[in-house]
Amino acid sequence: MPVQTVESPEKDEVVIKVSGRFDFTCHQEFVKGYKSWPPGSKGYVVDLSQAEFMDSSAMGMLLQLREYGDKRAGVSLVNGSDSVRDILRIANFDKLFTIG
Repeated sequence: MPVQTVESPEKDEVVIKVSGRFDFTCHQEFVKGYKSWPPGSKGYVVDLSQAEFMDSSAMGMLLQLREYGDKRAGVSLVNGSDSVRDILRIANFDKLFTIG
């Protein structure tokens, strides 16, 4: 399963873990994962530790998630490889997301 979604024990954020290729093939799973909660009710953490690749459709999905989530809590992108972090930095996603 390329996308796994888990609510934190404190229930204020949701962790979405992406494995393998983060591209349009996982779009339905990714959207289904965060739309399990009402809009604006959660902060999100996207764990990219197992993501081998990401393309522009993945960046579009991240932007959609940003619009859907709690504006105060935002969306954090964590554990990306050097190449994934470079893609995010080149696209200026470090200005839109917390990247760790």
